[in-house]
Amino acid sequence: MQKKYTHCKSGQTDMRPAYNLDKIKYATDQPTFEKAVALYEAGKVIQFKEGINSYSAVVLGTKPYRVSIDARRFGLVNCECYLGQRDILCKHAVAVSIYAVMNGKKLSKEDKELVSSPICSGMLGELSKTELAETKNAITSAMKYIKAHVGPSRTWFVYQNSLNEGCARLSKLASDLPVSEQTTKLLVDLLLRLDKKLCVGGVDDSDGVVGGFMETCFVA
Repeated sequence: MQKKYTHCKSGQTDMRPAYNLDKIKYATDQPTFEKAVALYEAGKVIQFKEGINSYSAVVLGTKPYRVSIDARRFGLVNCECYLGQRDILCKHAVAVSIYAVMNGKKLSKEDKELVSSPICSGMLGELSKTELAETKNAITSAMKYIKAHVGPSRTWFVYQNSLNEGCARLSKLASDLPVSEQTTKLLVDLLLRLDKKLCVGGVDDSDGVVGGFMETCFVA
């Protein structure tokens, strides 16, 4: 007997996850995020339900996949697909996470935009005193993801994801900056902080993600 699935309506969930869309974007690689957005926008996330600090849904891919995700920490998921069974964050789990955050609402163009590397904004100007303080705080928050690897080798991939997220956050911040002597100094200070982390801070940049970000900053 063929299973029947019903689409869930917007506004069905009351519990809000502890993370937001930015967390999903920065902590997911670009191809997976884009595929997840396509699933979400095509209405492939159905039977969305709340659990105890969790959500569950069915995602219609090549076949229906049952997915469960944690409401407190993004990336703690369970999916029936072959990637999910290997504990790899898949497009189905990300699509359900997007549904939990957006509550089924439409994504804007800005919501879907990803900045994978820093680019020049092309805008001349300086940050106000308040904007400068906010940007410095945001940089400090992003830098927390770029840390020393002190765990066992089996945690290296999780660690690498943290480096990727930190650099993605920094890329967005750098790309939004106007061009001026003030912001140039801000970027130089950032690059010096990153260089220190690489040289004496114990950061394992084996994949070159941090070094790649730094190099792209010079080009941009």
